[in-house]
Amino acid sequence: MSYLYVFSRLTMKKFIFALAVMLCISCSCYAYASDERYIEIQIPCRVNEDVKIIMPNGEVFMPGKVLMTPSKTNWPAYTASKWSTPSSVCASAVNAIHILIDVENDRGRIISLVPSVTVAPAASRGSFFSLGMPAGTGIFGGFAPLTGSRVTVMHEGVEHELTDTPGENDTLIIRSELSSGNGVYMADIENRPAGRVIVYDSRGAKVIARVIRPVHGVGRFGGSVFQNRGRIRASHSGVIDVATSPRDSVGGIQIMPLKHALTSTEMINAWALTQWMIIAPLPDMPDLEGHTPMFKSAFVPGAQLDDKLPDIWSHYGRRPLVLCRRDGGNWEMLPNVSGKADDALKDVTHLRLYFPSWDEPAN
Repeated sequence: MSYLYVFSRLTMKKFIFALAVMLCISCSCYAYASDERYIEIQIPCRVNEDVKIIMPNGEVFMPGKVLMTPSKTNWPAYTASKWSTPSSVCASAVNAIHILIDVENDRGRIISLVPSVTVAPAASRGSFFSLGMPAGTGIFGGFAPLTGSRVTVMHEGVEHELTDTPGENDTLIIRSELSSGNGVYMADIENRPAGRVIVYDSRGAKVIARVIRPVHGVGRFGGSVFQNRGRIRASHSGVIDVATSPRDSVGGIQIMPLKHALTSTEMINAWALTQWMIIAPLPDMPDLEGHTPMFKSAFVPGAQLDDKLPDIWSHYGRRPLVLCRRDGGNWEMLPNVSGKADDALKDVTHLRLYFPSWDEPAN
């Protein structure tokens, strides 16, 4: 039967309906093929209302309630926030999520989301949502948004860019891709001066940076008390923070790009103390700060405690792991070290960071 014959038998109304159905099918196929899938996080600007996590299939999780709403923004915020994109997540951690509103006089203006019990110095008084969920779980764990995730505000049924403190009856909306936004699945770092930083994706391996200052010790990074050993404690446009101690103990290391180490008064100790690694881009590459693959759309804390994701692949794939080699040996877990220990990692010759993934690995 020819398309002309079918068309001749249809009324115009039926033809328009059929065309609309075909377009819908086409669009949904295209969206699936392009893998544009995301978690939507909704935070009402109203006390005692539920935080909602909406999955691509429509499933809804409610990890906790809003306990407090912000009355102002925070400026000047921590230095690295300025290298993020306005109206996006600029830091994702077990103990806080920071959202960049804009950059003024070379300093970021932010609002924050924090769990009800936390250590979050970057979230100033009156400029954060307090949420009733344990640190390291919910949107601070397995459902945490990637840095760079777009943030909007729903006001009277209309969605807008976030340009100021959300008002009463507004809803903050964060949309975060399920997997790392750059297609990278692993990074290896040679822990020595001039050591290579190598990232791996479907096309192969690529050197993107060199180590300026290797990491030799462990330090007291407060938020690590809410994360397990060998997991990402925090990720933002100027730092990757890795826990070296079990939950309820304090200990970790940080990986930092060179520009942040040179221009931030907050990071002046990175040149003197042993718990920081500093890396620099290759001469023909842009600055690392605020860019993929390492310092944007890269890492999330991952699930812990009773925090459960929909299936085994998402639960473990979206829980990035950090391994090491000692004296060039086999890959193993990071040493279990708490507190400040300047020589705890002196025999670590390599670090490996796994990026988050959502789906079952391809055969």
